[in-house]
Amino acid sequence: MVQLDEIQKRLIREVADLHSVPEGAYNIRSNGKSVGRASSANIEITPKTDVSGLDIRIKPGTKNESVHIPVVMTESGLKEVVYNDFYIGDDADVVIVAGCGIDNCGVQDSQHDGIHRFFVGKNAKIKYVEKHYGSGDGAGKRILNPVTEVYQEEGSNVEMEMVQIKGVDDTTRTSVCKLAEGAKLVVRERLMTHGDQKAISIYDVSLDGKDSSADVVSRSVARDDSYQKFDAKIAGNAPCYGHTECDSIIMDNGRILAVPGLEANDLDAALVHEAAIGKIAGDQITKLMTLGLTEAEAEEQIINGFLR
Repeated sequence: MVQLDEIQKRLIREVADLHSVPEGAYNIRSNGKSVGRASSANIEITPKTDVSGLDIRIKPGTKNESVHIPVVMTESGLKEVVYNDFYIGDDADVVIVAGCGIDNCGVQDSQHDGIHRFFVGKNAKIKYVEKHYGSGDGAGKRILNPVTEVYQEEGSNVEMEMVQIKGVDDTTRTSVCKLAEGAKLVVRERLMTHGDQKAISIYDVSLDGKDSSADVVSRSVARDDSYQKFDAKIAGNAPCYGHTECDSIIMDNGRILAVPGLEANDLDAALVHEAAIGKIAGDQITKLMTLGLTEAEAEEQIINGFLR
């Protein structure tokens, strides 16, 4: 039976949208330990024996099932590295929900580094949701450094939803993806920083197979004195299509750096990068203020719609 206090339950709701123990396969990690785990008939979760982490094996042909592996941390000063490997069988179609929430009310930094590797079988389809969230009024930082490696076999389809909206002081988010023939990757990143927070997003995508494709889009807001860097590289090593896009709002003294990287190694590799960084348009705020909102309320409405 999973035993969590109210702060831990709140963090679970924020990063995994869970209000109770989920049905199906799950592992809930709290302050460096598993506090609840269950496998299903088609999804097996086993702990690693050499390092901290899990092996998650999804049988070929598994449909309409999910895996939840949220992490919560409430101990100030706790630092951990966790390795999770996912083996998705051919023709499977599943949802994987991860994410980490840190509540730090102490003076020491708390840090979670999660390394997730996905081995996606032929014609398999996964949706991967990773949400990060920080809270707590302590002077210690909330640090998250996720690494995501994706290896896609022929005809596979991977959709990644990467979200960080509040409370994370320092993060470097690294994703490395390699696609075989006919494989498809879609990434949607939503990110907001405030205060003096720093967020770096790195994407390194290799389109190795004929007719493979990748669409990597980041929407972000930098407020106060925060800093963001979006570094996206797509290498077209076969006839393929790749697209990256950075669409950002800058406020106050925020700073944003977008670094495009396109490498065409095949005559029929079609690669595109787009970037737009700017402040909120004044006419948008004025229009909402005519409806009775204050300027601050109008800004929040615009930001919420932008990051939806």
